[in-house]
Formats: sequence, structure tokens, C-alpha cells
Amino acid sequence: MKNPKGHLFITVAFLAGVCGLAPGAASRANNSGWQCTAGTWQVLFNTENTALTLEHPDSGSTLSGPLTFSARNHEGKEEAWRVVPPRDSVTSRLALLDLEGNVQGYVVFLGNGASLELRVIHRTAQNYEGRLLFNASARLGNQSFACRTRPRVQGRVVQLALGPADSGLNDSLFDILTDTALQFSGASVSITTGKEVAENPAFAVDLSASIDDPAQAAIRLDVLSGFYRNRYAPYYHPINRERCPVAPTGWMSWNVYFDTAGEKENLDEARVAARYLKPYGMEFFSIESWQDNSPELPVSKFHNLTLRPDPNKFPSGMKWLADEIRELGFRPGIWTVPFGTGDAAFYEAHKEWFLHGPDGAPMRNWCGRYVLDPSQEAVRRHMEDTHRTMSQDWGYEYFKIDGMSGRNAGYSAHFYERDDVRAAFKEPVEDPFKLCAEALRRGIGEGRIWLACQGHYTGPDCGLADAGRIGADIVAHRRPPDWNNYLNQARTTLNQLFVNNILWYGDPDTLLVGTANPLETVRLAASVVALSGQAMFAGDKLAELPPERMRLLQQCLPVCDIRPLDLFPIFDMLPVWDVKVRKDFGAWDVVSLFNWDANPAEIGVDIAELGLDPTGAYLVYDCWNRTLQRGVRDRISAAVPGHGNALLAVYPDTNRPQVIFSDRHLVQGGIGLEGIRWDEDTKTFSGIVHLVEQDPIVLVLALPEELTFLSAQADEDITLTNNTNESRLLTLTLQSTKTGKANWTVKF
Repeated sequence: MKNPKGHLFITVAFLAGVCGLAPGAASRANNSGWQCTAGTWQVLFNTENTALTLEHPDSGSTLSGPLTFSARNHEGKEEAWRVVPPRDSVTSRLALLDLEGNVQGYVVFLGNGASLELRVIHRTAQNYEGRLLFNASARLGNQSFACRTRPRVQGRVVQLALGPADSGLNDSLFDILTDTALQFSGASVSITTGKEVAENPAFAVDLSASIDDPAQAAIRLDVLSGFYRNRYAPYYHPINRERCPVAPTGWMSWNVYFDTAGEKENLDEARVAARYLKPYGMEFFSIESWQDNSPELPVSKFHNLTLRPDPNKFPSGMKWLADEIRELGFRPGIWTVPFGTGDAAFYEAHKEWFLHGPDGAPMRNWCGRYVLDPSQEAVRRHMEDTHRTMSQDWGYEYFKIDGMSGRNAGYSAHFYERDDVRAAFKEPVEDPFKLCAEALRRGIGEGRIWLACQGHYTGPDCGLADAGRIGADIVAHRRPPDWNNYLNQARTTLNQLFVNNILWYGDPDTLLVGTANPLETVRLAASVVALSGQAMFAGDKLAELPPERMRLLQQCLPVCDIRPLDLFPIFDMLPVWDVKVRKDFGAWDVVSLFNWDANPAEIGVDIAELGLDPTGAYLVYDCWNRTLQRGVRDRISAAVPGHGNALLAVYPDTNRPQVIFSDRHLVQGGIGLEGIRWDEDTKTFSGIVHLVEQDPIVLVLALPEELTFLSAQADEDITLTNNTNESRLLTLTLQSTKTGKANWTVKF
């Protein structure tokens, strides 16, 4: 068969799994099928139902589904050709039969280790258009999800997900437990998560290849074992979710009080937080700068290695303070610097524990004027014992351990790697920092939460700590935050986002929303923290916050279980952050358009850049300005103030009532909504909202033109007000005298 163009197109549709082949392939056929071994892959083809099964025993991945082929004839019409076992002695390929039973092309299986390539070729002198379709069901592991492992050149969008959400930009699967990625390549790649969300979930993956384009004539599948361990994190270990199921939240004093906060200031703040933030999900209250001789910086002069608190700031002792914090409903946390001290008396009493230079002078760094020798077992035992006292005897449950892995030799991981420091070790130890980290975990205990400050995912701290501080302090000493501080918070978030909620939780430092900066800027900061799914610690003087700024903190609590979809570091200040939300009652995107410049700007993004269906129509709600755009196609844009952002909720237009805004959380219905349901027969729209005692929650519903609003009602003990406007928006305000769930119903 010939046609004027003489091209053959091939499209393969998978339901994802893991593929890989080594050079050469061995095959055999029987009455019902054909199979071959290619690299570390087993390939099976059933001739009766044309089902292709790919099995990768090393990773436990399987893919199975029908394999079909269609060609375009000289009239431009598609014809269904058969895929069959080879009709010759070549064992590494399947054959393509035209309608007359002639072999006109091949699907060649090429293997190289854990990589598998399905390459489509013409039989000599043929040049047809056509498509190969492989619709399969695949499984990778018990905690697998669809993601993107290949950065795009000049990409503008960072992807995240709450729930099993999908994106048209995804190209891989990743399993957290086994640290294994399955990467797909082809002319096009599409991955869809199965509706049944359970252990070992299934994925539908559509892949394509074009036989007439050499650059797109193959589908490639790569099993990337040790994806994080081999590339980024040699001590990779999944988050211990029994100990730390969600990113930590809390308040800590340093960035407004610095070294002046004592027990009184901390408890005053805790009482305010207990009223305004604890009901929204705040969990910890962490104490800073408590050590003896800590009335002012530098940290190197603090008495870090004893358990004596500063008698002026903490006269009642640290155990008493932990008990008081717990009485207010918080879990107490504490800051420590276990690697050095400014205490000359302690140094003289334990001089043999410390590092000294060739001249006999004590070595010093950020941690202390006297720095401990980590090679000594007695030193590490002291670290362990002091932290055990703070954990077991005092009752602290959250440990912010500082001086760990900074950006220079002031911090321990760098310091211990220097030649001059290693020469001063008393004992020959290959990795003393790892031994210290292990001692600290033993000291605080397996049940306590540990923030490594700073934490490096490239080091041993990531296998032991629950969270890692990702950047510098949000403020300079005794100064409020400025724009560069907020910008750096966003930059370090982008750079390390790909490990957050996978091997530990990132800590971007405190979210400061005080009046030292414009509302637009602190809204940007809140979006950086809330949309990234990192740890959220407040740090303002809470009683001084205006209501709209306290509300921002509430709207970031609790931290949503957001994970990255882009599994690689990001170094550019990408302007578009897209959180894809999937709940049992719907799916939507929360998109932040960031303006990193000082001047106002119009910022936009194509629908396709968000991995959404570019042929669909969307409702786009501006969460800051409370305005709705209907029927949005192709592109979303907004006027964004300098050093600010637009926070947009993007919903597919279903032509029925939809909740398009909730002021409960910046991730919209990701927190605080459930059971949303439209009943076509009774024309009722209903749901459940989570209310906090005395605090009103606002919901905005978009109504289709053909429906007429009749009434809204809620549970008996709920105060409900509503209003509609000319934009066909219905606003519900619900309030209760107690914290809990409330049912609401709207009738049309």
C-alpha cells in the first residue's frame, strides 16, 4: 500500500509501569502468545487478545493491556492492522500486518539494563502513516504517584499536588517507599491516576511515537532505581509518617524577639496563639535562646553545652515552661546548639573534649568559642545525654537542633570536612557528623520531632531528622524582614521543594506577616509557605497583628499534604506555582502568579502550561480581589502588584453549582470542605464545612445561568447568611458557637 505522503505514525497508550531492557533479546512463541527477555524486562504478547504485558521483576512493576495498530491508506482513512508475532527468525520484534496479510513494518524491542525501547520501523521501501496504541494498566509500588522527572527548557510553572491529582506535564511515576522512578519518553506522554486510590495504585499512561520522524520514532521506558539516593540524597529514607504525619506547625520567638524572649514573653504569645491559631491546627510552641549567658548574640558565647537556662529570662526552669506550654494545648519545642559553647568554665573542665589548632588554641566557629571534637565517643555521649534529659525529663517534643549543615565552615558539617579540623580529631573517624546525628536521634528518642537547622538532604541528617531548615533567617538581627528576605525564602523553597514531603519536610523559616511590609507582600509570603506544603511556623508578636494579617496565618493552617510533582531542583524564580487539588468531590487548581519585581505587571500563563486540557472552559476566581472570570479558555492572566501575587482558583466549568472560593485556607477546599454534592433530581447543592468557634467562614458559589436560587440553610445551631449578585455568585457566611462540622444546603 502506498500513499502520497508515505508516512507511518505510531502512538502507544500505556497504563504506567516500569520498563527496561538490556542489549539483545531472546524470544519464543506458543499457541497463544509470544514472549522475550530484553535486558531486565520480561515481554509477553497474547495473540488472541493482542494484550502486551511488561514485567520488571527487579522493581516489581507490571504493565498489561491491548496493543493495536492503525495505518492511514492512500485515501487518508485509517485502517486497523494487526500486531502479530514475527513471521521470520528475528526474535526481538513483533510484526505489523496490513489488511491483505502482508508484513509492512515492525515493533522492535531494544533492551539495555533497566531501559526498554519500543522502536517502530518500516519494512524496506515502505513509508506509511499510522499509530500503534498500547492501553495498559500499570503498577509501580504502594506509595507511587505521577510526576515529572525531566525539567523543561525555559519552563515557567512549578507543579505541586494535594491528593492524587494529575497533570498533562507529567512524564514519570515515582514510588516513595522504594525510591524508584519509571520515566516515559515518546512523541507524547499522558499519565492518569486511577480512580481507586489505594495501596499499589494503577495508572493509565498514553504514549505515542511517529515512524516518519526519527526523533520521535521510539517509546522509551527507564526504571531509575535509587532515584533520590543515587542522584541527590545518599542517605535517602522516606518520612516517618507515624512519628510526623504532616509538616510541623507552630510559633517561635527568634525573628521578632531575637535573644530577649523569656518565659513571660513566650507564654504571653502562647495564650494569644491558643485562642487564634491552635483551633486552626497550630501544634508546637518552640523556645529559643534559653541557655545561660544568652541575653544577646553571638550564639558562640551562649553556654550551649550545659542544661542551665538563663536565670533572668527563664527563672522557673525549662521543665516548668514545657508543662505550661502543654497546659495551653501545644506541644513544647526547644532550640539547641550541641556542637560548641562560649562557656569558659565548661571548657576548662572538659578541655580534652574540644578541638585545638597546631598552636594549642581552641578552634571556634558559629557554634561556639570552643568547639567539640566529634570524633570522641564521650563527646557524642554528652550530646545524647543532654538531649535525652530535655526530651524525657523536661518533656520537650520538638527539637530545633542548630549548627548542623549551613553554607560554610561556621556550621558543623562543613567544619568537620576541613583538612585542618580533621587533623585535630583525637580519634580516626571517617564521618563524625553522621555519628553526631545518630547520637542526637538516640538522645531525643524515636518519638520526638527533629528539625535539622540547617538541614542538608545531601547529608546524613536527612535520614534521621523529620524536617530541614532550607535557608537563612527570614530577618537580619533586630530588623524586620525586607523584600530580599522574602525573596530568599521563595528562592530556597523552589530550590529544595523537590525533596519536601518525600524524604523530609522543608522549613522555610517563620512566616512573618506584620505591618512592617505591605499587605501585598505578606500575602505573597503566605502563598509561598501555604502552597508549598512546607513547615509553617509563625513568628510575629501575635497580639499586635491586625485582623486581616492574623487571618493570613489562619489560612495557612494546617499545612496541606502537598507534594512536589517536579522531582528536580529549581534554580530560576519561576513566576507560576500550580497546586493541583483532587478530592473525592472534585478537582481544581490553585495557581499563584508571582511578581518578583517592584513594578506592577500583567502576568499570564497558558492553560496548556498548567497541564490542563487546552480545549476546556474554566472558571477563574481571584481570591484576593473576590472576582470571577467565566468561560476562560487558552490563557489566564491577572494584574499583579509589585512584590505581590495573584492567587487564583481554577475550576473546570461543569455548568452546575460549584464552590469556587473558601476563605478558610489558601488552598481553598483542600482544607475545611467535604461531601460537596449536586443532586440533579431535587436541584439541591450541599456540603459540609469545618467551622472554628466564633469565626465566620465564607464560601462563594458560582451558579449557572439556567438555575434560580431559592434558599440556603444549615444545621440548627449554625448562623447562616447569604447574598447573590448580578455575576451569579452566591456568598454563604457560616458561623458557630463551637468548633466542628456543619451541613449546608442550597436549593434551586
